[in-house]
Formats: sequence, C-alpha cells, structure tokens
Amino acid sequence: MITTIPFLFQKMTTHSLPSIAPIRRALSKSAAHSSTMQPPTTLNVAVIGAGAAGLVAARELRREGHTVVVFERGDQIGGTWVYTPEVESDPIGLHPNRNIVHSSMYQSLRTNLPREVMGFRDYPFVVKEGDEERDPRRFPGHGEVLKYLNEYATEFGIYEVVRFESEVVSVGLVEGGKWKVKSKSKRGEVVEEIYDAVVVCNGHHTEPRVAQISGIDTWKGKQIHSHNYRTPEPFRDQVVILIGSAASAVDISREIAGVAKEVHIASRSVADETIEKHPGYDNLWLHSMVKEFTHDQIIRSVHEDGSVVFQDGSVVRADIILHCTGYKYHFPFLETNGIVIVEDNRVEPLYKHVFPPVFAPSLSFVGIPWKVAPFFMFELQGKWIAGVLSNRIALPSQEDMMEDVRAFYSLLEASDTPKRYTHNIADHQFGYDDWVATECGCPISEEWRKEMYFAAIENMLTKPETYRDEWVEYDHLVSQAHEDFKKYALNGHIILDQKKVDMLMDK
Repeated sequence: MITTIPFLFQKMTTHSLPSIAPIRRALSKSAAHSSTMQPPTTLNVAVIGAGAAGLVAARELRREGHTVVVFERGDQIGGTWVYTPEVESDPIGLHPNRNIVHSSMYQSLRTNLPREVMGFRDYPFVVKEGDEERDPRRFPGHGEVLKYLNEYATEFGIYEVVRFESEVVSVGLVEGGKWKVKSKSKRGEVVEEIYDAVVVCNGHHTEPRVAQISGIDTWKGKQIHSHNYRTPEPFRDQVVILIGSAASAVDISREIAGVAKEVHIASRSVADETIEKHPGYDNLWLHSMVKEFTHDQIIRSVHEDGSVVFQDGSVVRADIILHCTGYKYHFPFLETNGIVIVEDNRVEPLYKHVFPPVFAPSLSFVGIPWKVAPFFMFELQGKWIAGVLSNRIALPSQEDMMEDVRAFYSLLEASDTPKRYTHNIADHQFGYDDWVATECGCPISEEWRKEMYFAAIENMLTKPETYRDEWVEYDHLVSQAHEDFKKYALNGHIILDQKKVDMLMDK
C-alpha cells in the first residue's frame, strides 16, 4: 500500500555521508556548498536535451546571464513530443543493441491536462486563433504541443544555443569542480569541452520498464512496450493482455479495443475475484487484482500453449502482451564514481529531486518527478537552478542537504512506500512547486491551475472516453487563467510582442 508522503520542508535526523574521497580534490576549488551568499557570477553551462525541460532550463539560465549550450541528439527540439511512426527494432525495448527511438508518442495522443495547465507561466499555451493548421482543443494533440515548444524556443532565442545531432556520451568531473562533456556528432566527430555546470534534461520516457512474468521465456506470444505503440492496426483480430493503468494505458486499451478480438486488463476498480466487461465495449474485459499488487504481480504466469493466468485465477489464451508499465531513469553518459545512482528507479541522492548534494550546484536535474503538471514544474526547477548557479539563491550546506535527503528516504521507508515511487509526487506536487517558487522569489501556484489539474485527473478516472471534450463546467477556471495571462504580459513577466499581448487581452 502506498501512503501519501508530505513534502519535507525542514531538516530531520542527521545521517553520515557516503565516501567521496576520490572526488574531494576536484570539488575543493569550487564554491559548490556554501549557504552564504556569494557575489553574482555567470557560468558556462551544458544542458543535456532539448525537450521541454531542456528548453526552459536554457531560457532561465540565459535570463540569469549564464552562457548555455544545449546538446540534442535528434535533429529538432521537442524531445518526447516529436512524433515519429518509427519504432525500435526490439518491440519490448530490452535489447542493448536495439535502435533507440526517443519518442513514446502514439499517433492519436492528446494531452491529459488542459492547455492552460500544460503551458509555461512565462509563455502561456493559448489557442492560435485564425490558424487552420493549429489544434484549438482545450486538450490538444501532440502536434500542437510540439508547435508550442517550437514557438517558445523561437520567442526566447533558444535555437541559437542548441547543437542538433550531438549526442552526449560522457559527463565527468575534473579538477576545479568543473565537468568534461564529451559529445559525438551524427558524422562520428567527437568533441570534448569543459563546463562550469551541467543540467541533465534528457527525459525519462525512453528506457522501458517491463513486468516480470513467470514463464515468459517459453511463452510463444509477442510482447511489446507502449514505447513502441503508434497505431492500433497491428493488434487487429488479436487477443491482447494489457498491463498498466496510467493515462496512456487508459487511452491505448480503448483504441486497441476498436480493432482487437479481445482486450484484457487487470483493474483495481473491479471487485476481488471477478471479471467484468467494460461498459460500452463487447470485447474489453477487466480482471480484478489484489490492491497491493504491482505491475510485476498482475499476471501470475504464462505458458507455452499461449495461456495467461491472472492473479484472480482467470485464464486467457493471448496473442500479445502489451506492457504499459512506465519507464526507467537512464543516464548512461553520467560518470560520478557511484555517487549518483539509479536504484529501483530512484535517482539518488537528490535534494528536492534536483541537486545531488555532493555535486551541488554544478550538477542538477530537471524533470525527475512524475505524475505532475510537467512544464510548470520544469520552469520552476529551471529558475531555481539558474538562480543558485548565479549565487542569487543559496543552497543549504552539503551536510544539511544530505540530511534532508536521508530524512525523506527514511519517511518513505517508514510508510512502506517502495523506492520506485520516490519521485511520484502526485499528491503533493503543488506543495513542492510552491516551495521551489518561494526559493526563487516568484509567485506560487495559482488556484485555477490546481483546480484545473485535479479536475482533469478526476474526470480522466470517472469518464475516460469523454473528459477531454466536456469542460464547460470549468469555464470559470479558464477565464481566471486568461485573466492571469493578461497580468503576466502587462507586468512584463512574459516577453511578448504587442500582437501577442493583444491576443491575450482579447481572451
């Protein structure tokens, strides 16, 4: 059972630090761990990834006066929002030598949050009136999000600092507390450069996590991870077992049901030891599962004859198992002598999910927490990092940050929360956002943002087929959002040309 974990705002029990002797000399010349404010400084900063997190990090770093280079392995900005019909050579995404496809977008994907909540505060995600090529829906498709990110990058001059088709292959600490970044171009050219700081924004929707199933090695059916799902056509006339219950699983299961012979899902909403048809579908079956089971325990076993045995005892002969089971954090380029690790999908140790205490502030991460309103959180984290690097914002000492981290982990353990849920901050994300905002000296989360977010999540659970297109009862929240957008523009919080200000004022 997962217990809600409150965000830690204060120091708790002291714990010893890990051994860091091999890197002490490298850090000795840096001012990385001072709670005393230093004179303002500008640094040379490498940002890894040009998705939403990397773009807003670059924007905030440049606003603080830092020099920025953004490394992007692809040929365009947008990260996971760049849709491609291409899929990986290994459909389940486990083979180490498979061709890597960064995006996990499926063709029909629409946002599961309203555009007002999706957007950055500094550049609201408003409808582009009069442009027939744009998607005006409150919950737009992935293509509209990508266009928005491109406009953001254009507005704030981010393109000029992005190195496309430049993959970071290693990041390691060198003398003086600086970082050597080794990158490789598409043509195979290798470049090594020294940076004062590195901000990791490479996302966490590329390395699939799959359920461990007894007997899977001899099962004759096909497995695929949702990372490689694009359209329902490959599932036509098939019997499909879908593992997972997050937003993508909800969408994909219903889309597949339109062409598949049968779709079977394990669901916590079904009474124990029962099976029921999903309302409105003749071929979509919900199987009960024990409430405390994880994705790895939904299926009891599979067998050579194609049978799949659920935990409720029911048996289905299936053609395909579709894993909608999430992703692993993956930083193959990061060399920290074992100081920063990923263990059971926890990136540790991280102070407030951003700074590894030993390397703070010269190494940081944007976008680690999940089940959040992502772009807004990215923006706040980017502001925090940029302000800390310029000495405008002070961090606690290394010891105090480590104390906070260990106290947080102890609280998770005491509440029986598995490690892999360390970065799931759904229940306290706005407390987290507001804490970071306060550190940055900027306004906390607006009430309309919170209300719209929770309304969308509740409606997704209660009416998944229609919630995106039934939003009239929340129009008052939309109006409040647009009133705030006007204020931001007029108060200079957003850099907009007059046409865009007029557009906001007309809303």
